[in-house]
Amino acid sequence: MDKTVADRVLSKVNTYFEASYAKGMLLLIMVCIALIWANSPFYESYVHIFESEFTIGWRAFALTEPLHIWINDGLMAVFFFGIGLEIKKEFLEGELATFRKASLPIIAALGGMIIPALIFIAFNYGNEAQNAWGIPMATDIAFALGFIGLVGTAVSRKLKVFLTALATVDDLGAILVITFFLTPSIDSASAIAGGVYLLVMVLANYLGVRNMWFYLIVGILGLWIALLLSGIHATLAGVLGAFAIPATRKIKESEYRDKLKIWAAEFDESCTTTDRLLTNHQTEILRKVYINTKRAGTPLQRIEFKLAPFINYLVLPLFALANAGVRIEGEFMTMLFHPVSLGIITGLVLGKVLGITVFSFALIKSGITTKPQDSTWKSIVGVGLFAGIGFTMSLFIAELAIRDNDDLLDIAKVGILTASLLASSLGFIWFLLIKHVNK
Repeated sequence: MDKTVADRVLSKVNTYFEASYAKGMLLLIMVCIALIWANSPFYESYVHIFESEFTIGWRAFALTEPLHIWINDGLMAVFFFGIGLEIKKEFLEGELATFRKASLPIIAALGGMIIPALIFIAFNYGNEAQNAWGIPMATDIAFALGFIGLVGTAVSRKLKVFLTALATVDDLGAILVITFFLTPSIDSASAIAGGVYLLVMVLANYLGVRNMWFYLIVGILGLWIALLLSGIHATLAGVLGAFAIPATRKIKESEYRDKLKIWAAEFDESCTTTDRLLTNHQTEILRKVYINTKRAGTPLQRIEFKLAPFINYLVLPLFALANAGVRIEGEFMTMLFHPVSLGIITGLVLGKVLGITVFSFALIKSGITTKPQDSTWKSIVGVGLFAGIGFTMSLFIAELAIRDNDDLLDIAKVGILTASLLASSLGFIWFLLIKHVNK
């Protein structure tokens, strides 16, 4: 059957959004829109929209917050839920599953967090922003993987896996910074309530409960609200909730495979010459396939697959639009060369690549582990450059670390955006040069 124009258009759109660079490009577009909007005559409308208050709930159970808070504390909890699922998956069967596999990305990530933090402190020691050292520690995994995907064959699959594992550990580090250093005060009763809800989720996992509505209700209405009221940043609820999601299957892979073969043969035998309605027997076969396909997969991977488009094409773009709108009212160069901005830029662009490369070199030379397959020291330096794209995570930490000083926050955002632009450009150029030299 010939495809209609709509089918062809939708096919091209789907192909674009399935590309590894699509989410990075969308974030870049949102950043540009936010910057242009914030520095246009329509700046007041930008502020008005994201400061407009919304209420969720009813009567005594209502929460009223500005839109940007719902995005940063609510939608970003979903983003951190996705991060939590990724971390759990990597620890179960991924690049963090064994000591030998995990040692390199963990040590490289530690180097990529410690050196940038020290550089930032060196620039800002003694001033009011010195406690914001967590800003240059972060790596934006969506942007980093999106831009490294643009390099093509210059980056091996194993090197991309290494960057993914490294950024995953990096995100875990950022979560720990938020939890232990950026939480001003804690309401014990609400924190204990959150712990009870988490315990219920873990117990349900242990008892074999696989209904996603159960985890959704307990995780959102229980854990998320409890942590929000406790003073602990609510995004932690996303990570903790993710760790409680079941990662086991109800039927084995071999059993599912054998059943599929039988059902495929039955479906083939029952095929008719018409391309219309299915027979009752065919419908029953499809029902069995559907039910057993869910049983053969893990809830963790199923949720991760379903959430990915929502996170990549709604949550992160909205976060970028709401937080990247820096209004440049003073001298741009003054903001750029402020110690806060310089500390962030130097930390992300120079500190990341130094920390990742030096710590990786030390570990590999010790004989504990080896370089990723099909990689060179030059390519590891390139990964370090791309890891300097802090963007989403750096903006998020900046919003928490410098929440009481709007001028410093704008300066920090200038530093983050500049550093992310420099890191992505340098990483891209670096790999192009490697590709050219290797021809």
